[in-house]
Amino acid sequence: MESSILESIGVEIIGVMSPVSICMLLVVLLVYALSPSNPFSASAPPIRTAANLVYLETPTDSAAQKLEGALLNALVFVVLIAVVTFLLVLLYYYNFTNFLKNYMRFSAFFVLGTMGGSIFLSIVQHFSIPIDSITCFLLLFNFTVVGVLSVFSGGVPIFLRQAYMVSLGIIVAAWFTKLPEWTTWVLLVALAVYDLVAVLAPGGPLKLLVELASSRDEELPALIYEARPTVPNSGRRGTGLELLVAGVSDSGSVELQAVPRGNGNQNENENGGNSEYTSVDVEVANEEGEGNRDEGERLLLEDNSRGRPSPSSGSSRYSSMIVQSDRATQYGSGASEIISEEMSPLVETTGLENEREQLRREGSEMFSKGIKLGLGDFVFYSVLVGRAAMYDLMTVYACYLAIISGLGCTLILLSVYHRALPALPISIILGVVFYFLTRLLMEPFVVGTATNLLMF
Repeated sequence: MESSILESIGVEIIGVMSPVSICMLLVVLLVYALSPSNPFSASAPPIRTAANLVYLETPTDSAAQKLEGALLNALVFVVLIAVVTFLLVLLYYYNFTNFLKNYMRFSAFFVLGTMGGSIFLSIVQHFSIPIDSITCFLLLFNFTVVGVLSVFSGGVPIFLRQAYMVSLGIIVAAWFTKLPEWTTWVLLVALAVYDLVAVLAPGGPLKLLVELASSRDEELPALIYEARPTVPNSGRRGTGLELLVAGVSDSGSVELQAVPRGNGNQNENENGGNSEYTSVDVEVANEEGEGNRDEGERLLLEDNSRGRPSPSSGSSRYSSMIVQSDRATQYGSGASEIISEEMSPLVETTGLENEREQLRREGSEMFSKGIKLGLGDFVFYSVLVGRAAMYDLMTVYACYLAIISGLGCTLILLSVYHRALPALPISIILGVVFYFLTRLLMEPFVVGTATNLLMF
């Protein structure tokens, strides 16, 4: 029975879900540690950011005003992101790669140094950690410089790079949790819709960026978390295990043919006149009267192209190659060796099965390179859970399970379609739905039954 590709990507899936879970957990802890006891109080004035340029939410506003202002804020923020993304695609199209790399380095330095430094100072003040200003500055400077070098330089351990990528997501998500409640929820839904359009729609900015990077065979000019596979490709096992058939000459040329295992006991008579075989026929000959005669090696390899009949068989198609080498002095007189081997048919399935095998092989190659997740996905997953943490732990559990379930569904779709897919829509929609269902239905029910001693 054929094994699914999902059986071989469990390590990679865990390698993505684990840092996402760590990022969400640390954001929840930061929210609990640094937020006031009453998150809905007006003690902390709202901050003005790019996410609330149009409307600044206040607790005295009505629900209609909050919804209208949140929609305007989300619209403006999505438009700004779209404009910046199209500008990024334009710069990358005209090969301003060095400018983009330096810009990303500056962005990482700014996030780690200023935004991360602000969070660090808040932690120091909240827990009354005894530390002087010089030591604090040196620690923050070293953390920032090492972070930029780890993310953008080569020769750095992958674990350190992944740790700093998660740290960037935690810092940005912690700042996004300072947004007003209505603006946060509407903004998350708007970003999920934008991510869906930008990645899948024709002419979408993220789709154009991915296609352009693929055509150039380059890395995306963005902050991307990469889950490297822990098992090398040569160690993969399964029905796609391949046998390498090789012919070697003295000149150093090597011919390799990949032959899938299986069905090796079928012969040409059983398959009729339509079967195709791989035949390796090596002849090493040296006649006594012809001392300087070159040795001939003939390798018969399968030719999958149709319409090229073999001169020796009416329906079996072969391509032949003659490799000449001088090995006369290596063999005694009269030495002659003929090695002939017949392998099982390379293609015995229908066109649909061939297509499925090709898709499976492409999926294996894709997952062997590791799963990549944008830093924005880390940020907005954590923002959703951080906002849920401001209400109750029950909503945190529900949102976490919804996000992980959505991410798992996205990875399953990724293994099926073998193309870049948006990671936000399924997880964010499930998270928002589960949050409101838990807050409006489940939490009152559980609290009511517990207070009336109906459930412990």
